[in-house]
Amino acid sequence: MLNFTSDIKNETIFITGGAGFIGSTLAGLLVANNKVIIYDNFARNSIKDKPFFNHPNLTLIQGDILDLAFLKDCISTATYIIHCAGIAGIDTVVKSPITTMQVNMVGSANLLEAASGLPNCKRVICFSTSEVFGQIAFQSNETSPAVLGAVGEARWTYAVSKLAEEHLAYAYFKERGLPTVTVRPFNVYGPGQVGEGALKAFITKALKNEDITIHGDGTQIRAWCYVDDMVEGIIHCMTSPNAVGESFNIGNSRTVTTIYGLANTVIRVLNSSSDIRFVPKTSADIELRIPSTQKSKEIIGFEAKVDLEEGILKTANFYKERL
Repeated sequence: MLNFTSDIKNETIFITGGAGFIGSTLAGLLVANNKVIIYDNFARNSIKDKPFFNHPNLTLIQGDILDLAFLKDCISTATYIIHCAGIAGIDTVVKSPITTMQVNMVGSANLLEAASGLPNCKRVICFSTSEVFGQIAFQSNETSPAVLGAVGEARWTYAVSKLAEEHLAYAYFKERGLPTVTVRPFNVYGPGQVGEGALKAFITKALKNEDITIHGDGTQIRAWCYVDDMVEGIIHCMTSPNAVGESFNIGNSRTVTTIYGLANTVIRVLNSSSDIRFVPKTSADIELRIPSTQKSKEIIGFEAKVDLEEGILKTANFYKERL
C-alpha cells in the first residue's frame, strides 16, 4: 500500500463520512499508528469489507452531522478532522435537493462549529467538489471563478452547497483561527467505490461483458484521479504547514479523456467484449472538467502518480474478486 503517513502518529483522527469510499481508504492508512474515529450514518458502507474493520484502533459511531450536540460529544478528543460527510452522486442529488443542501451546508456548519471549540485541533480538512467550477472547467485553478448553474436545475444544488462550505471553512480560519484546508476532488475512482461513478460502472460492466451505457453523446471530457493519489493529497494537506487556510485541487491533469474514449479504454484494457450504447441525458452535465494542479505541487508537494490504464487494472482486479 502507500507509505507516506509516517509524520502522523499517536493522533486521534475523526473522519465524518468515514465509512464511504475515500474516507475508509484514508482510515486504512492511518489506523495502525493512530486512533481513528469514523462518524457516519452508514448509508454508504465501504468500510465493512475492509481488512482493518475490527482493528482495535478503529471506533465506529453511527451519527448524523445535523445532530450538533451528539457531534460535539463524539469529536471532543480529536486532533485531526477529515470532513468527508455529505450528499453526493448526481442521482441522489437530483432526487433530494433539499436534503443535499441541508446536509452539505448545515452539517458542515455544525462540524466547523464543533471543531472550533476543540483544545488540540491541528487541522480540519473539508471536502468540496470540482463541480464548483460549473459546466466548463479547463485547467481551472483554485482562484478561478466559481460558475454555478441556473436556479431550478437540481444538479447545481450540490455545487452551491459545497461552495457555501468552502466559504464557511475559510471564514472559521480567518475569524477564529481554525486551521482549515479545503480540497476539491476531481473524478476520483478506485477499489471500494460505493454509490455512483462512471468508471466503477464501466469496469464492472466490462468484466461481465455487458453493455456499457453512456448518457449523452460521450463527448464530455474528464480527468480521472485514482483513490491512492487522492488520499496522498489529503495526507499532504494534513502535514504541510503551508496548507492551512488554503484550498487545493486534488486530481490528475494527465488522465484526460472523453467519456466515450474512457469506455473504449476500459474495454480494451480489460479485453472485454462489451458494447457501448447511448441514452439521453436526464439532467444537466459537466461538459469539460480538467484541473490545474500546479498549486498543490508547489505549496504542499503533491502530484498524482497513477496513470489511467494502471488505475483501471487495479480497480478491475478488486472487483474481479467480488463478481
